[in-house]
Amino acid sequence: MAATRPNVLFVLTDQERYDCTASDGPAVDTPAFDRLAASGVHFTQAFTPISICTSARASLLTGQFPHAHGMLNNCHEDDAIQANLDPDVPTFSEDLRAGGYDLTYTGKWHVGRDGTPERFGFRYLGGSDVHHDDLDTAFREYRNARETPLGQTSLEEEVYTHDDPENGTLVAAKTPVDVEDTRAYFLAERTIEALEAHANGTARGSESEAETASDDRDADRPFFHRADFYGPHHPYVVPEPYASMYDPGDIDPWDSYAETFDGKPAAHEEFLSYRGVDDFDWDTWASAVAKYFGFVTLLDHQFGRILDTLDDLGLEKDTVVVHASDHGDFTGSHRQFNKGPLMYDETYHIPLQVRWPGVTEPDTTCDLPVHLHDLAPTFLELGDQPIPDTMQARSLIPLLEGKRPDDWQESVFAQYHGEEFGLYTQRMVRTPAYKFVYNGPDRNELYDLEADPDELQNLVDHPAYEDVRTSMAERLLEWMHRTEDPNRKWVPDTII
Repeated sequence: MAATRPNVLFVLTDQERYDCTASDGPAVDTPAFDRLAASGVHFTQAFTPISICTSARASLLTGQFPHAHGMLNNCHEDDAIQANLDPDVPTFSEDLRAGGYDLTYTGKWHVGRDGTPERFGFRYLGGSDVHHDDLDTAFREYRNARETPLGQTSLEEEVYTHDDPENGTLVAAKTPVDVEDTRAYFLAERTIEALEAHANGTARGSESEAETASDDRDADRPFFHRADFYGPHHPYVVPEPYASMYDPGDIDPWDSYAETFDGKPAAHEEFLSYRGVDDFDWDTWASAVAKYFGFVTLLDHQFGRILDTLDDLGLEKDTVVVHASDHGDFTGSHRQFNKGPLMYDETYHIPLQVRWPGVTEPDTTCDLPVHLHDLAPTFLELGDQPIPDTMQARSLIPLLEGKRPDDWQESVFAQYHGEEFGLYTQRMVRTPAYKFVYNGPDRNELYDLEADPDELQNLVDHPAYEDVRTSMAERLLEWMHRTEDPNRKWVPDTII
């Protein structure tokens, strides 16, 4: 490990598919993300513990699975089981702050209704809009100053769920504004300003933080800056040149688009009509996917500006750079929109790339299974801080150093608790070869990932896979007991 504590730049995208930055994925232009991977480690088997924003982001802060930290679904909805993260649960950010790091934050939050980043050790530098968190009006003021007020532009090439602009959800569109008017560009600007301030020892928090921030403007202190982008989460609304960068006619259907729902839980097919995409044909989806790809490239180009700023400020050698996403996106895979009670890789497999100058070997890949919330203990170890016993995660430092610990986990685990479609319980265990999903009162799922990587054939009742099903179920139950999952008492009688 490096002798001194490094700075950390953590860039989190919102609902970014893993395959968009994978070497064998679709032809999406991502030069900056590729540049990061080429100079560090690309994790090929990184997974979110839950495919919903609030819960995943709370796991990232606490290093815990959702059943432990309690944020089981989105905090902004009426059916939120818990509106705010328990302030007594340790977070990596508070511990880093206590250990001397200067923590700043730009962009999306969405961890709680009332507890903002400032409650958890960060100084919030702006960049939010009314997207479930409403932390400030900075972006609205920015657009007013540019004479392109929000809500006063007419979108083009719109795609709506239910084919209904009045009552449906906007899926994708082209906006006539300039790139500089986008929230992605604005958040990159705020992040660049934060990096410049850190380099000069002049980073500032909000007015409410002025007093407590006075001891944080020491240029010799390491910094941790987190930039959370609002995308490529729907609606996939992008300006030119990104809106027409990808021709829908050149985009082939996902292999999983061949989904028939035969042998699948009933919710899978029901979700099509609930989400309003049951009538979408591939031409409709291709139009939306083209905008999604354009959104990914727009974000990548903004990330490139941020990386260039690190170089220009002379911070590159002293800064660990991490790019990840809270979860993925269906974008027509399995014929689905958004995310939901479907534990497929399209929404659970996430991008994760890490560059640590002097430690990570350039252009390396790691194929060991890891969780998104493994980043919490990783950040603490980078900052030479103790890892709380409350964390249900493991530091990635050995993997970044090129080691392959003999006792590294062979599985990843995940869960889901429902959202506006209804509250229910799901648990998942995944190895490189198989995936097993427990679906409460509905039928369970078992997939042979080597023979069926698109998870089209549910083998849970196949007699040839009885031993596999039993082994995977036992593996899931062991994890549930180890992490004190509250459902561990009831589930064993239903899956073995």
